Parts: sequence; C-alpha cells; structure tokens
Amino acid sequence: MAGTQSEAVRLAALQELRLLDTPSSESFDRITRMASQLFGLPSAAVSLTDRDRQWFKSRVGIDVTSMPREGAPCAEVTATRDVLVLSDIAQDPVYRDTPLAQSGARFYAGAPLLTHNGLAIGSLCIAGSEPRQFSTAEAAMLRDMAAMVMAQVELQHAYGRIDPLSGFPNRTQFVEDLNDLVLTEPMGSQRLVVFVDLASPEELSHAARVIGASFLDELVREASQILRSALGPARTAYMIGTSQIAFLARRDVAEDAYIGLVASMLGAIRSNASSRFVTTVAIGVVPFKLGQTDPGDVLRLAHCAAQDARLMDTKVSLYSPEQDALHRRRFDLLNGFGQALEEASQLSLVFQPRVALNTGLCLGAEALLRWTHPELGSVSPGEFIPLIERMSLAKPTTTWVLDTALTQLAAWLSHGMDLILSVNVSAGNLNEADLVDRIMGLLARHGIPPYRLELEVTESAVMEDAGHALEQLQRLSAAGIRLAIDDFGTGYSSLSYLQALPFDVVKIDRSFVAGCAEDARQRSLVATMITLSHDLGYRVVAEGIETQETADLILGMGCDESQGYFFGRPMKAEEFEFWYRSNSNQ
Repeated sequence: MAGTQSEAVRLAALQELRLLDTPSSESFDRITRMASQLFGLPSAAVSLTDRDRQWFKSRVGIDVTSMPREGAPCAEVTATRDVLVLSDIAQDPVYRDTPLAQSGARFYAGAPLLTHNGLAIGSLCIAGSEPRQFSTAEAAMLRDMAAMVMAQVELQHAYGRIDPLSGFPNRTQFVEDLNDLVLTEPMGSQRLVVFVDLASPEELSHAARVIGASFLDELVREASQILRSALGPARTAYMIGTSQIAFLARRDVAEDAYIGLVASMLGAIRSNASSRFVTTVAIGVVPFKLGQTDPGDVLRLAHCAAQDARLMDTKVSLYSPEQDALHRRRFDLLNGFGQALEEASQLSLVFQPRVALNTGLCLGAEALLRWTHPELGSVSPGEFIPLIERMSLAKPTTTWVLDTALTQLAAWLSHGMDLILSVNVSAGNLNEADLVDRIMGLLARHGIPPYRLELEVTESAVMEDAGHALEQLQRLSAAGIRLAIDDFGTGYSSLSYLQALPFDVVKIDRSFVAGCAEDARQRSLVATMITLSHDLGYRVVAEGIETQETADLILGMGCDESQGYFFGRPMKAEEFEFWYRSNSNQ
C-alpha cells in the first residue's frame, strides 16, 4: 500500500469530508469500542491527520481530543498508507520519546483510512500499556475495521449530498458538478439549466395545513419518478430545494425547440401527479456559459424564470434579463427602504390640499410619503409603496408617516390653521392587532383631537379580510377618527357591505373623474356615484381634478370636496402653509 500522495490534495479531500471538529458520532464510536474489545486493549481511536495535528473523531481510553501531528504514529500511517505496528514503544528509537510514550503507552497499531481514490485521511489505531506482538491476521483484521470506518465516512458523505426523498443529488452537488463541467467541456460553451418548481409557497403552506407533511413527500416522490424516467440513466437531476428540482438540458439544444419539449414534460408531471388539483408546477429555463456564470447565480436566475412562469399560461418561461433587472430593483428598493426608516433624512411628507368645491376654501390635506434614495434619487410612490405594503415594513412605515404627519398637524393647529389631515393605511395595517391603540397613543402624545385625523383605506384593502377590517374600522370610528374610502369604484366591494362600513367620506378615483368633460357616459357614472354616496350618508371627494371645466362639472353634480392639480399639487409643509393662508383669506 505504500506510495506517494499530494499533501495538498489529501488535505483538500479531508476538508471536503467535513469531519474535522464535528461532534462525536455513535456510528464511529461503535467501531472504536469494537476494536478495543476485539483486541483486548484499553485505547482505540479514529484519528484524522490534519495539517499539524491528529484529531480524534472517536476515542476510547484517550483523554485528549487531539495531539500534535509531529511525532504521532498515526501521521506515519497516513504518510505510508500502510499498517504500522509498534510492539514496544519504549524500545522504538523513533517513538520512545514522543507524547504517546510519555502517556504510558507501550503498544500501538494503526491501519490507514483510505478514500475510494486511495488518499489517506488518518488511521484507525489501537494502543495498550504493555508490549505485545501483533500477528498478520490481526493486522488484516485492523485493516478491515479501518475499511468499515471509511464505509461509514463515505455513507455519511453521500447522505449529505443525496436527498433521501427523491434520491437526487442536492444543491451542493449541483454546484460542484457545474464547476467541474469546465474540466470536460470548452470554457464559455452555452448550456441550459431547467428549474422545476413543483408548487408555490402558498400552495405548500395550504396543503401542509390541510393534509400534513406527507403531501410534500408524495409530491416530490412522484415528480422525481417522472423526471428520472424522462431524463434516463445517463443524465442527473438535482434536488435544489424543498420542492425544486433542476437538471441540465442536453448539449447544443435549440432554446425554442427545447421550451416545447419542457412543456411536454410539464404536462406529464401534471397529468400523473395526485396533487395536480391543488398545486401548480412551473418551469424556468436559463441559458448560461460555462466558467462565466457562477453556479449560485445560475440557480438564482433559473428560480426567477420559474417564478415568472407562474404568471404565464404555459407555466414555462425562458429567463428574461429585463424581468431579472426588475426583480433586482424591487429587492434593492425593499432593502433600501428599511434603511431609510432608520435614516429619516431620506423620507419626507408632502401635503395636497382638499378644498370645498362651492367656496374653494381649504378644508384639509392628504399627507403623501416621498422617498429620495441616496443612489437612485427620487423613487415614485407608485413603485415603492405597493412593495412595502405587503411586507413587514408596512407597520413601521405607517407609524413613521402618522407620527410625522401628526407632528406637523399639531404645529399647524397651534398656528390657527383649521385642518383635517388624511393619512393612508394599507390592508396589512388593518391586520395589526395594536393598530387602534397605537394611533390613539400618537394622537394623545401630540395633543390632537381624533376628529382631526382621517384615515384613508382602499376598497380592496377592506375586502381582503372584510370581517376583521370591519371590526378595526368600527373601533377607529368609535374613537372619533374619521374614515374615508380611497379610490372608490376601482375595488370589488358590494354595495350592501359598503353600507355596513363606518365611513365618513368617499373619494371617487381620478380614473373616473378625468374623462368627465369628454365622455357623457363617464359623467353619468360619476353623477351616480355621488348620488349613491350621499344616499349612504357619505361626504364625497373627487380626486384628480385638473381643469376649471372638470371642477364646474363635478360641482354641478353635487360633489362636496375636490383634490387635484387644479387646486394645488402636493407641497412641502412650508409651501402648503403659505398656500393655505392665501386660499383662506387669512
């Protein structure tokens, strides 16, 4: 067995096995105990030869967890890749003055731990306090037990790389195999990765609640059987995530033609899956160049393509750089907005006036959030607000807006300005258990009567969880806070339910108001909205008025208030105060 081996390669193999400095394992301890008992010796160990130490993965009768590599017999076993027997350490010129001899050991035998490609990572060793002879049969037995240790090592290593449910190699193996492709294929050659997403997170969560974990197990087993049959024995699929599988397309396939082939595969998965009525399989396909795209990026892009596929009828999508750029920007915005909340200099409020149509006098204002990103510049509210409304940022954002708006309102009220200030709340806010208490606490801290605050909620936000929303709105109304339906007409609420909600104001969306001057049917629709809202006891605000003609038409329909560029654009606080006094004759 003796021979040479590269120390760098040997150490790399040892590191790859991920055994060093790991907790003890019964599977290894069992073999160590067996060696001690079989040879009738007090000490035995699975000893791994690191760069400068012998580290014991398992040990019996040994107090230390490691010892210096220099002077250790196990290091010689590793270097020679052969059995070493020291019948009497005290008489051995090499080892009689080593720490092993100083510990009282007189006998040592060790057999190499050899990987499948012949690299020695350490030894299985035994030791005793008395000299003894060691027969050839005993040496063979020790070698066999060392092979048992390596079988356990290889088993654990393989298990760490193989998904037990599907039988496919895992994500770690995919990354290594993709990196290794450059050793057998030309650098820069193009390949395709196919990413199969068996179910959306929402579908998995719902099914797990109803059916349990067995649902996912069965889903993966069925899909892996179909893919294994489709790919054949010469090609490998990889279990990338809980319900995601990836594989490489054959070399030199045409993208367009292959998309059709993948769609056929998707059809097979759908038709054969017992869960086809509760899950939606989506497939993303991404081209990449060997050695030029990091495997982690390949998987990320493939995952993006699969998520894009969920929005398509075919449920199969080829990676789009444009869509990826959009997703990246959204992620950057979400990440950046969290920092903006901590650095309030990025955030500010502007105020758009609401005026009485019959007098033109200002009755109040809507507080609108603005964000100036340090690198991206001014970010449109239409871009960032829909993102944060569905995230955990919704609560701190609304709190920041309310606190900032009420601080300004308190200052205006102290200056004699008679105003009601409107602030938007989202569907996520309506699900917050402490919403009402938090708002009332802010009002009390700023010394503002509740009726001076108006909360604007969209129809769709209310109807997302109508029962809970109604409870929250009733508490807010009972506390004296004014409530407004924002963007009226764009949602999907029923009139009977609207009648039950404790709103004070209806704001007709600008999309209805804008076309009134040119479209008779639009005018009729808006007039009906105003009449209906008055009949239900609401005060009506028309949004988006930009011309005198539209203002006159809306006034003629009996609308109470208006909000739009014709009367005033969103302004900074000092500009709004000047505008207010100019339009209030004060």
